[in-house]
Formats: sequence, C-alpha cells, structure tokens
Amino acid sequence: MLYIAYCLDKPDHAAVRAANRPAHVEFLKQHAAQIVIAGPVLSEDGQQMAGSLFILEFDGRGDVDRFLKSDPYAKAGLFASVDVRPWRKTIERDPR
Repeated sequence: MLYIAYCLDKPDHAAVRAANRPAHVEFLKQHAAQIVIAGPVLSEDGQQMAGSLFILEFDGRGDVDRFLKSDPYAKAGLFASVDVRPWRKTIERDPR
C-alpha cells in the first residue's frame, strides 16, 4: 500500500537538520525499495528546508511508523509534526 508522510521541522532547527542530513540520506538509500519519491519541503521563499515529504510503499501502517521513527531526523527530534495517510495514485504525468 502507498502512504504519504508529511513531516514539518521544529522552528529554528536548521542546525539539527544539517547535522543529521548525511545520516538521513544514507538511511534513505538503505530503504530505496520502499521509497516511491522523497524530498525536502521548502520554506515559502524556496531557500530553506522546512520539512520532508515521502511517498512510501509498505505492507501496512506499522511498517511506515517504524521506518519514520528509525529516520535519523526523527531520532534527532527534528520534526514538530508527522502526518501519515494512505494514498492512491490516480493520475501520473505523461513522460513525453
């Protein structure tokens, strides 16, 4: 099943994000089979990372929760909120 995870950083935690980014990226590489797409949520001006957005494929919600709790960002206490929802792809961009 597909899930969306929308994670927003705590205010004034850019240093926490930066310090844990290499471990976070390595963690994502280790779980590439479950990641449909992932990337940072940006500030309104597009200049700063302000969170993370994932589309994930796991058998169930418990697997998603374990994945998210194992992320170095989560372990470092970066996120103010994490919202997880089941998701269904309906329309895809034409690759032309």
